[in-house]
Amino acid sequence: MPVDRRLLDVLCCPATGVPVHRLDRDELKRVNAAITAGKVRNVGDELVLDPLQEALVTDNGERIYPIEDGIPIMLEEKAILAKTLDEA
Repeated sequence: MPVDRRLLDVLCCPATGVPVHRLDRDELKRVNAAITAGKVRNVGDELVLDPLQEALVTDNGERIYPIEDGIPIMLEEKAILAKTLDEA
């Protein structure tokens, strides 16, 4: 179930206040490859085990938030820091 466009217009990162938008397909593939390789931890230091079906990313590209069953999980501890993907 896709996230309502009106909701996306008002959502912001809870940690930084930066607006978010949908993560594009190529970047989602890159994130999921790192997840499948067991190299992704979220801000809460939990290993991310399940590939993302959808995700939101901050407009500055720093934080990625999962979308589960059409619901954005906008909890700071569930965010994936994009810079850690480059280190993976």
